Order: sequence, then C-alpha cells, then structure tokens
Amino acid sequence: MADFGVRLQLLLGPTVVRPAPYEVVNSLIDVQVLNSSERADAFRLTFALGKDGFSEYGLLREGYFDPPARVSVAVLMAGSFTVLINGIVTDNQVAPSGRPGGSTLVVTGDDLSFDLTLTERSSTFPDQSDSDIVKKILADHGLRPEVTTTTDKPSEQEGLPTWQGNDLSCVRGLARRNGFVFFVEPTVVPGISTAYWGPQPRGGGSQPALTTGMGPDSNVDGVISFDFNAAGPATPQVTILDPRTGLTIDIPVPSGLLAALSGRPAAALRTVVARDVAGLDPVRAALRALTTAGESSDAVTGQGELDAVRYGGVLRARRRVGVRGAGLGYDGEYYVKEVTHLLQVGSYRQGFVLTREGLGAAFPRVTVS
Repeated sequence: MADFGVRLQLLLGPTVVRPAPYEVVNSLIDVQVLNSSERADAFRLTFALGKDGFSEYGLLREGYFDPPARVSVAVLMAGSFTVLINGIVTDNQVAPSGRPGGSTLVVTGDDLSFDLTLTERSSTFPDQSDSDIVKKILADHGLRPEVTTTTDKPSEQEGLPTWQGNDLSCVRGLARRNGFVFFVEPTVVPGISTAYWGPQPRGGGSQPALTTGMGPDSNVDGVISFDFNAAGPATPQVTILDPRTGLTIDIPVPSGLLAALSGRPAAALRTVVARDVAGLDPVRAALRALTTAGESSDAVTGQGELDAVRYGGVLRARRRVGVRGAGLGYDGEYYVKEVTHLLQVGSYRQGFVLTREGLGAAFPRVTVS
C-alpha cells in the first residue's frame, strides 16, 4: 500500500547543506515556502526558543541561521522526494516572551538568486548575444544554467550592450527584452538549483488535475475562485522608423510564443504602445512586441487551497495543471503561476494561483493521476 504520509526534511549549513541537528528540528513550529513564476522564491521558518541554562537562546548561540547561511526544505510523500527551495538566510526576527515556551525565532530568506543581488557593477558585453551574457553571469554564481540560445549580436556601430546594476537585474532585464522569464528551480539534490532563462514553460506534461465540486472525488478544499478580467489582454502596437526613407513601419506581433491553454482566448480590448522602439531594427522590434504581448495575454485567474495529502502529491509552480468540475468555461489546463506551501505538525496545505488566456478547454482531457 502506498504511504501518503508527509515527511519534512530541513537541511542547513554555512555553505553546504546537511540535515539539521535534532534541537533545530525539535524546535520547528511551521514552515512556509513560496514558489512563484514572477518573483524570487522565498521561505519562512518559525521556531520555539528556549534557554538551556545559559543567558542566550540555544538556537541563536549556535549561529545556525546567521545570514547568509544556506537552507533547503524538502518533503517526502507517496515515495517521491521533492525539494521545495534551496535558499539563503537574509533575516532573523526574535520575539522574547515572559510566558514559558512563548519566545519565537522567525528565519526568512530568498532562493539562490539572492546571490546575484549582492554586488553591483558596470559591465560592457562586446560581440555577445543576450544568452551568452546570461550564461557568463550565471557561471559566476554556481547555478546550473538552463538558457535558451539567442543569436542576435549588436555591432559596435549599433552600440555595445552595457549594464549598470546588480547581476539579477541584468539577467531579468535581458529576459524581458526577449519575452522570456527567469527563475531559479531546485533540483532533486538539496543545495543544487538550476537557473532557467527562456520562454514561460507552458508546454510539457501536466500535473494531476485539481478536482472541485465533485463530492468525494474533490481534492481541493472549498472552491476554486475564478476571475475573468476582460481588461487584461492587450494588443501591442510596435512602430519603427526606416532610417533610409524616414517612413514609419508597423511591425506585426509574432504568434505562438506561449502554448495555448484555452479553447477561446479572450479578445484584446486594449492597445498598448511599445516604448523606445523607433530606432530598433525589425528583429529587435519584433522581440519587444513579443515581450509586450506576453506581459498582457492572460485574462483568467484561479485561486484556491488544497490538502497535499488528499491531493496525493506536491503541486508545483511554473508547470501546467488541469482543472475539472469547474464547468465548461473554466475546466481544462492552466499554468500554475504561484504556490504557497504551509507545513505544520500533522498538516501540509498548499495555496495556489492559476492563469491562462481565456475560457474553455483547449484539450478534451486532463491528467487525473
């Protein structure tokens, strides 16, 4: 018989993570981990503090969570081991209490992309494509690059690519310029993460479906709340100036950047004008159009919460998942935009945010298990 119990594993260390000592695990009250497609992943650990004959709290005296200590949070359930986050401690908050057992320590931190924010620099990248620049930056931070290749290399006459700021803002800026996303994803090995730089990963396989409103077959608590925002989608307008004739040229918006998840994509009611594109060549202008279109393509958002044990596994962000039982308009595949994991003794709950470009299912079936 399958074991659907949940086992939490906490690992920590100054540079290399190892299983946390007993006194740390025994003091742990709850764990929160945020996985998001639009911002850095983050964690929050809450511990009970106690003095053991010294004037200082034991957990603080040992310095387990002195920034920038490394932390990994993983769960083992249904025979599957999943690392939720490999992170770096950025902040500690201590709340002493006169009540026995009432003092707490809250440890917070971000994923390994935090390392890219620590140093600002001014750099020039001659004869390099955007993907070459990203690979070079990621190699300096010990992340495994998963980078989509780009080929456009500006000539010196067109101006050398330069950047002033920290490495994370540079990588994210280059991602936006190509209509891409950037995020750090933990591997199955605690402490090791990949750095993804490429199109939003809406393709590939789907996770087991979220089932709502189907009685004992439901695996979502309550209902999934859906929002259809007709003002969300927009048509980008991109116009460049021909340097030879002085005439303006409208650049058509390329299609097919993201996999279609909806059978009836919402019509774009708005038009947005891409800025600072008049001097670009047609290729770069088309990339800017892709970026603008990608930022404003989704009209439907769904939010809900589930019990991970009842669901039978870990719902992961930045992947596809099916929904059933929500009606013809809202059933079908979605992109999981965000997942919040909350683990306490005897409980593992997950809040989620889903998104897609319109109503109706693009595919007649969803993956059930």
